[in-house]
Amino acid sequence: MPRATLFAALAAFCVYSCMYAFRKPFTAATFEGLVFLGLSYKVWLVMAQTCGYALSKFYGIRFIAEMQHTGRRQLIVLLILFAWAALLGFAVTPRPFNIIFLFLNGIPLGMVFGVVFSYLEGRRSTEFLGAVLASSFVFSSGVVKSVGKWLMVEQGTSAFWMPFATGAIFMIPMIGFSWLLDRTPLPDAADIEARSARQPMLAEDRKRFVGIFGEGLVLLVLVYVLLTVLRDVRDNFAAEIWIEQGYGDTSAIFTSTEVPVTLAVLVVMSLLILVGDNMRALRLNHIFVVAGFVVAALGTLAFRGGWIGAPLWFASTGMGLYLGYIPFNCLLFDRLLAAFKYPGNVGFVMYIADAFGYLGSVSVLFVKELANVSWSWSAFFQWGLLGVSVLGSVLMARSWYFFKNKNNYV
Repeated sequence: MPRATLFAALAAFCVYSCMYAFRKPFTAATFEGLVFLGLSYKVWLVMAQTCGYALSKFYGIRFIAEMQHTGRRQLIVLLILFAWAALLGFAVTPRPFNIIFLFLNGIPLGMVFGVVFSYLEGRRSTEFLGAVLASSFVFSSGVVKSVGKWLMVEQGTSAFWMPFATGAIFMIPMIGFSWLLDRTPLPDAADIEARSARQPMLAEDRKRFVGIFGEGLVLLVLVYVLLTVLRDVRDNFAAEIWIEQGYGDTSAIFTSTEVPVTLAVLVVMSLLILVGDNMRALRLNHIFVVAGFVVAALGTLAFRGGWIGAPLWFASTGMGLYLGYIPFNCLLFDRLLAAFKYPGNVGFVMYIADAFGYLGSVSVLFVKELANVSWSWSAFFQWGLLGVSVLGSVLMARSWYFFKNKNNYV
């Protein structure tokens, strides 16, 4: 593995891991007993941040697609500084008015992934780079929640100040790692030959892309919405699920189940770097997504049957969901462009999927609470996994049928 590739992978992983310190720590708190307008206060906070994040993704469809290469490091730092300032507003503003600051926190953070991935796409090593970057979803989410839990349990930090305090721990490292990421060289001639040229996509380019690949894009976005809903339930309400399973006072439980998942997903996704044929790699990405659904469903059935315990069940759901979720965040769409030699960028397609994914996530959460569904978070998550695994597998099979029969884009 070339040293420059390892350098870029580490820098991207660390930047995005630091970003999670400004997004996910508040979910380590339960805000137990707090209610606003009849709904759990934490649900309001999750919905507010997710709405901001989704709004950012819709704006990013154009912004990331048209983004130039200059000034990206400064943009990353400014986005995260804005998000940190919003966490300060959340800490000092009386409730329920501080809910708005979680909405403001989500807006800048939704842009960070597209900026970071723009350094990595369109390379022969993109599978490895993308797998390392995307594995930060699992690893950093567990780490920052463990840090947040430690601040509350061991240091006596309130649930409202804990997110800002967690961000303070990661701010200087984030600035340093973003400086390193900005030293990543551009794709070389061999990269462009293997994966097609990556360039900004203006309105006409985006319209043409949708006209050519519209049906397949709709199928993939539907699957991604399903994955995002369940991934967000697992991520945002892990604290409640662990309490229901009897692990409420164990701060390290967030990390202990996520590190093995991170390593496993990283290894599996990185193997795609060995596949030179782009259409074959696109097919394998579809297979990985379906395999993820199977792993999550089997793990849930085993848990419900009493064959495995809660930690192994939670790890299996992470493995399954991220086997499906991570390809959508970089690998699948990168190979899609390469397979059809389409001149564009991953950011445009990825942000379409993300925008509707987070819109679906907040919609399901709102309906669950508004309808006063009596299921615990554990039960809601389990039944959701079983239903989505079947539907998602069918949609992915239809998606592959579409792309397999799409010989060219002319």
